[in-house]
Amino acid sequence: MTKKTFNVADYLLTRLKQLNVTEVFQIPGDYVKHFTQTLEYFPGIETIGTTNELDAAYAADAYGRTRGMAAVSLQYGVSTFSALNAVAGAYVERSPMIVISATPSAADRRNTKKYGILYHHSTGNLNADRDIFDYVTVGADTISTAKSAPKKIDQLIVAALTHKRPVYVACYEEVWGQPCARPSSKPLKALPPRSNKTNLKKAVDRAWQMIQDADNPMIFAGVEVLRHGLSNLLQDIINASGFLYTTTSLGKTVLDERGNKFIGTYADVASIPQVPQLVDEADCYLTLGTIITDDYVSFMKSKYGEMILATTEETRVGKTKFAGVALEDFMKAILRKFKSSKQYPSKVIAPAPPSYPEPWISNSDPKYNTKRNAEILTYNRFFQHSMKFLTDNNMLKDIVWTFGVSSAMYVATNAYGLYQNSYIASAAWQCIGFETGAASGAQLGSGKRAWTVAGDGGFMMICQAVSTCAKYNLDAVIFVMNNGVYAIEQVFVDLDAFKRGKQYKFDEFDILGKWDYMALAKAYGAEGYQVKDVSGLKRTLKKISVRKPKRQRKPILVEVQIPEKNLASQMARLGEE
Repeated sequence: MTKKTFNVADYLLTRLKQLNVTEVFQIPGDYVKHFTQTLEYFPGIETIGTTNELDAAYAADAYGRTRGMAAVSLQYGVSTFSALNAVAGAYVERSPMIVISATPSAADRRNTKKYGILYHHSTGNLNADRDIFDYVTVGADTISTAKSAPKKIDQLIVAALTHKRPVYVACYEEVWGQPCARPSSKPLKALPPRSNKTNLKKAVDRAWQMIQDADNPMIFAGVEVLRHGLSNLLQDIINASGFLYTTTSLGKTVLDERGNKFIGTYADVASIPQVPQLVDEADCYLTLGTIITDDYVSFMKSKYGEMILATTEETRVGKTKFAGVALEDFMKAILRKFKSSKQYPSKVIAPAPPSYPEPWISNSDPKYNTKRNAEILTYNRFFQHSMKFLTDNNMLKDIVWTFGVSSAMYVATNAYGLYQNSYIASAAWQCIGFETGAASGAQLGSGKRAWTVAGDGGFMMICQAVSTCAKYNLDAVIFVMNNGVYAIEQVFVDLDAFKRGKQYKFDEFDILGKWDYMALAKAYGAEGYQVKDVSGLKRTLKKISVRKPKRQRKPILVEVQIPEKNLASQMARLGEE
């Protein structure tokens, strides 16, 4: 293909390349053909053609979390609506991505108005895509002329960078291919935070007084710190204050977890016992960039008035809210307070992490703890032996974990020693299946190898994503925890189903079909392994840890067979609560 004219699609792609977006996830379509054809030949950006819209958008979400920006190209209507769930998750969990599409052309719109024609993929409302995406983005626009494109594209990208959330941009079909001026050579940047100086001072002064009055303050860190590039600032605050810190499940790995101030991830009653105990004993919580979900209802009910909360959307000290206070400004001002005070840093050190085989062994289902059944795999035994293998072989620095909402996600929050931004989970949106679709984006975005732990129900929803990994020689490792049921759902419906005895049954809607995972691996071009016990898991971990030359790499699908009635103690405690 020979293309001489710099067009609107080139403009957007140039802006993306300036932001180190070197892959764009894509589903083709006729309306968006001018963009996809330009993308196909655009130097420095690779097209990642995925199997379906959720695969594309989950991958873009994970890419945005690891690279700082992502892009996904979708067909109008049938494609954008299919991806809506994934984009909503990125919106909730602060992952910046550009959702790219195209609509019926100006000529099509005239025909609609003149003859009442319903164009394919349209609801009849040609603005429906834009209107719906307005709810799950920080900017949504449909561009009707090439002249207006540069300014609108730049505005949307800046919004995504500033808020670390998705934006939606569509053009009339013909506009993506129309001539356009080239952008400036300077990459776009997030808008600098702007605080109301009076309210910032009031919030910081009150927060400082609250900290000084406390006997046992601690830091509760969240995902916004990571997304907005404030992790170093957070570490400075920890160093200057000497406070212990914890994170939410969504905020896990906001920092490297190997420091002596990290008490462990706080996942309510799914935590290891020392974490909620230490959280409960604190009397002031410097809560920074933390999205408080309903996993923390009990915490909020009992500790609301003892919180200092600073996020991109709200600043609150105790029960008093302060408008117009930026997270970064608040953190910098608090840091200055600590540095100028002779009272800090505190010399307190976090308790040592549980020593192997803890915390896993005490959380395994007791009925599998007998000597006779020592080889049976459970959720906890999977992590017990996998984490030991990764730690012993110094591999934690080289991988990025991905999780959808599942029993495995909650069990994995008990892990210590993970590296910064190496735990990617749908912990707030709580989407079943996110983890497998995210694997390709996490690996491409981070440059690390994706280790995905999927529930079998979640895997069934998005299993075609394995084919995408195979297509692009990505050796992501996907563990499917096969117990034949939606365990995460059954926990919150009826815990009695996990009891032994014929009278205790899973609800029919939580029982899954039986799949031949090894045949599936072969069909998708992956290597397949079946693991039935602990010794089999150990052998398989050794095999899959050896990486082949890049062009010979394949995704690795590992079926981990666990008993249907295995209920990790972390999940039992959540269900009982």
